[in-house]
Amino acid sequence: MSAMARHAKRKTSKGPRPDAGSPAGPETPHRRPRRPGARLRRAADIVLIVLALGAIGLFVATRIIGGRDGAANGVAAGANGKNGNGAGAAASTVGPENAAGPAGEFADLETGPDEFEGDPSGEPMAGPAILSDPYAARPFAPVDDARLAALLDPEIERSLKVGRIPSMAVVCFSGDRIVWTRSAGLANIRVKTPAACDTVYLISSTFKTMSATALLQLMEQGKFKLDDRVNDYLTDLKIEGENDRYPVTFRNLLTHTSGLPTDFGRHAVWEDQSPPSLTDYLRGRLRLARRPGTRVLYSNIAFTLVAHLIEKFSGLPFKEYMRKNIFAPVEMRDTAFEPRADMAERLAIPYMPVRRRGGIFRPVDWVKADAWPAGVVYGTAIDQAHWLMATVAGGVYKGRRLISPITFQEMTRRQFDRFAGPINGGWLNETSGYGLAWWVSILNGEKIIAHSGSVNGYTAFLAGNLNKKTGVAILTNGNKAHRWLYSLALKALEAL
Repeated sequence: MSAMARHAKRKTSKGPRPDAGSPAGPETPHRRPRRPGARLRRAADIVLIVLALGAIGLFVATRIIGGRDGAANGVAAGANGKNGNGAGAAASTVGPENAAGPAGEFADLETGPDEFEGDPSGEPMAGPAILSDPYAARPFAPVDDARLAALLDPEIERSLKVGRIPSMAVVCFSGDRIVWTRSAGLANIRVKTPAACDTVYLISSTFKTMSATALLQLMEQGKFKLDDRVNDYLTDLKIEGENDRYPVTFRNLLTHTSGLPTDFGRHAVWEDQSPPSLTDYLRGRLRLARRPGTRVLYSNIAFTLVAHLIEKFSGLPFKEYMRKNIFAPVEMRDTAFEPRADMAERLAIPYMPVRRRGGIFRPVDWVKADAWPAGVVYGTAIDQAHWLMATVAGGVYKGRRLISPITFQEMTRRQFDRFAGPINGGWLNETSGYGLAWWVSILNGEKIIAHSGSVNGYTAFLAGNLNKKTGVAILTNGNKAHRWLYSLALKALEAL
């Protein structure tokens, strides 16, 4: 038979594939066509076969993996390190060969739950990338007032633009009531996150007013007197270079007239070097740069020493004392030395404007500092307003007294008349001077207290009227934005 004939024969003899369950061989022309029901049954059979094969494969894989690391995961291992049959099981890990550590599907530095527990009420939590967990948030409803908005919104807009400030949060109060809030700009420029009332910023040196209040609480307990010599209370430390005729007093520490240098000791948050302990940092750095009482020399070291003294007098770590005796009584729930996870979610990025390029900003490092008690603290404008509200009320918040009326009067009295004049770049007028930590001024016959704070990429400001019991708290992720916050604060105090 020729090749062409053989090819033709194969072509004519080929028929459809035999149906499942039918005799082998070509389908005859007289066979009835398959019904639709038969096709569906055949598809269902195929699906069942595939599922069965998948289950078998999963079972085999589980047995193999379980035999390898079941003991490490506690699946079939007892306390004696043997498996369910009593045979010893070799330790294993998912990772580099012979690596130590827990084994499992995700062997990592830290083991933990796959998810947070749900809300006890049974309500479902929001899905991914839609909403943050509402049970971790501390929402605060904005408070509006048409009159204040008309007066202050234009000033806020001007401050953001001319002052080159990416964002700010502003809270105004009168008496014990918040009467107006405003947030504007972007807390994160890159992803366009708008600022909010509960955006977290670095509050920086405004925290010094809190440390001063804490130290004065201990003074009221008889631990020391304002004009006592500080060295008399130090055991493992000593202020060096002191003349016995001109000692450093507690009053000097709280008014920046101690003669101790400024210092800061900057570290990026992400570097591996951490600030030393308070005692280790202060040892060898408590050396006078000038004689006490001769001039105002802003000193972060002085307020780091204040933290050390608070620990010494109270017997508590400084952070713990501040949480219990300052933050908690004033309901400053979102103020912390180390931001909680839900606070970190709300952190504003610190920025600096790029020189000669209007509207362009560059992020800068979050910082740690050797002198961290001087103001490396995070918080919200709401919490700052609570603190200022307690202060202008004479040291009382919702009936809880922080300091006595006599101590409050001393704290808000200008301490050294010879150092009077505008403070820190121009606040406020010739009457301005240091009280105990607070700046104290007279404006139109009324007493104004204030304090600023600044760390690269953040500027904060507090200002309150003691006569009217009004005040404004401003937090920003703007760099050295003091003059714009001063102007805004004065307009706010005038409007309240």
